[in-house]
Amino acid sequence: MKSSSELKKPALLHLHVDHQPGTPILEISALSLRYDGVTALEDVSLRVHTGERVAVIGPNGAGKSTLFKVIAGVLSPSSGEVKIAGYMPGGHICIAYLPQRSQVDWTFPVNVADVVMMGRIGRLGFFRYPKLADWSYVRQCLQVVDLEPLAKRQINELSGGQQQRMFIARALAQEAELMLMDEPFTGLDGPSQAGILRILDELRQRGVTVLASTHDMNLAAEHFDRVVLLNRRVLGFGPPQAVFTTERLMQAYGGHLHLIEAGDETLVLGDTCCDDEGGAEHA
Repeated sequence: MKSSSELKKPALLHLHVDHQPGTPILEISALSLRYDGVTALEDVSLRVHTGERVAVIGPNGAGKSTLFKVIAGVLSPSSGEVKIAGYMPGGHICIAYLPQRSQVDWTFPVNVADVVMMGRIGRLGFFRYPKLADWSYVRQCLQVVDLEPLAKRQINELSGGQQQRMFIARALAQEAELMLMDEPFTGLDGPSQAGILRILDELRQRGVTVLASTHDMNLAAEHFDRVVLLNRRVLGFGPPQAVFTTERLMQAYGGHLHLIEAGDETLVLGDTCCDDEGGAEHA
């Protein structure tokens, strides 16, 4: 796997919002979002620093996807604010949102390289076509995620793990500094998950900040710096061992989560509030 630090970026127009030195890459203050009389997020406050890997944990309907869309600037909050490196989300092209695979039309007739090139569009500017340097950069991004041999393959021919790696390559092509990954591990088997985690290690070396939503508490505890326990509002934010307490987990999941105390540890036996995520797919 080629190190992402070796990527040679083409010259680009200055199109994006500058970052304010010394500020967190992400700062959320008293954020709430309501629509149709329903509260999706309530008084959410977070501060994430450059290069951190943060897992967002919570039951279905907790607001994880909604939070990511607000951070990306797709949705506007009812109150509170989001700042990316000191500024509002609008105008930033350093934010990459990787949707759940179930939300993507995989029958759309496009190949892997074309999808990754979509990450360059915001940096190319209006009415500018990709140059050879841009396609070279796309090829480098595909090398980072071990997908260069599949550059011309149609996206509906990819496995689940390959689809996630393609999205990460698109974010690399975008030169993303903040990556929002919505359920990236869902439906993947152990080797496929390990492959994604290896790529996240590459991103950390490059200083990319990653927020990923997941239902897998063990994976979050083992591979992420901090976790956010979310159920419309933040019930805990910090190191996994400090957040995953019996009281907080019961507060987040209620009777849907079965906990057993085993000495100094709490064993999580199941989360029946979550949808069936289907069989595992191999990368």
